Amino acid sequence: MDHFLQTPAWADVQRALGRRVHEESGPGWSFLAIEEKNPAGKVLYSPYGPVADSVEAFDAATAALVALAKEVHAVFVRMEPVAAGFTTSDAGPLLRARGLRPAPVNQQPELSWVVDLEGDFKDVLAGMKPTNRNLYRNIHKKGVTFRTSQDPADISVLLHFLHLTAARNGFKPQSDGYLTTVAQSLLPSGAGTLFIAELEGEPIAAAFAYDSADTRVYAHAALDDAHRKLSAGIPLLVNLMADAKEKGLKHVDLWGVAPEGEPDHKWAGFTAFKKSFGGRGVSYPGTWDLPVNKARYGAYQLARKLRDTAKTLRNKLPRP
Repeated sequence: MDHFLQTPAWADVQRALGRRVHEESGPGWSFLAIEEKNPAGKVLYSPYGPVADSVEAFDAATAALVALAKEVHAVFVRMEPVAAGFTTSDAGPLLRARGLRPAPVNQQPELSWVVDLEGDFKDVLAGMKPTNRNLYRNIHKKGVTFRTSQDPADISVLLHFLHLTAARNGFKPQSDGYLTTVAQSLLPSGAGTLFIAELEGEPIAAAFAYDSADTRVYAHAALDDAHRKLSAGIPLLVNLMADAKEKGLKHVDLWGVAPEGEPDHKWAGFTAFKKSFGGRGVSYPGTWDLPVNKARYGAYQLARKLRDTAKTLRNKLPRP
């Protein structure tokens, strides 16, 4: 799988957001890295990177990241080597042997759910729950239609539904400014597509997908609760998959899912929905830090531990 967060299109998004981005490559390796701010100082972050075709190429990419970090005065390199010449099961010992350590939290999902599109699309449909197939085939009978858009102005449809969902469920969505910038960067170039479900010409659900060379990422979606009984979000996602198949893509990445046996995980509800479309789970090594300025990184880690300890103690105190 070609991960979108390591593509030139994502570099364009980051630059449009005002961030400094670095792209480098060598024999068998490449990376996109973003300069970010952290309590420790500057961080050089490579989301789902670096990309390498062997352990030796990964070592070369790591050396280039460290050299760049020193050049830009970053305290540490943060990386997520999901395709770097070794398996997830081998990652822990291999990364620790190179001086990396697990980050305090994973920045990108450690577990994802992927639907493969190779073969006939009817085989993809066969892997879904019957309810999903039936909705896809029959929802037009209820007056629901679907369209795609590369017009950045149509991001307002998705934003409206995200606001409704956030108010209903009590969560904070990504800002309008962020998603508007992403849409302005990706939609005109074809690296992103909006999928909109309409009932008698009025939008009732929307989804925003990002495309790399072989994979479509199901990035953002929301619907109008007033029409929830139509379950338009299900056939909308199947249309997104069918469109990806027509474009020659090989996978649809439904993004993060909860680990098995964790019903209270924050993604547990989304996970059941995503798994209803068939597919397979994919595990990644997680987020790792490689200290460059070891003294400042050590102070950062100590401050985090002290803060977490104090928070734990506060939570144990009796409440008045």
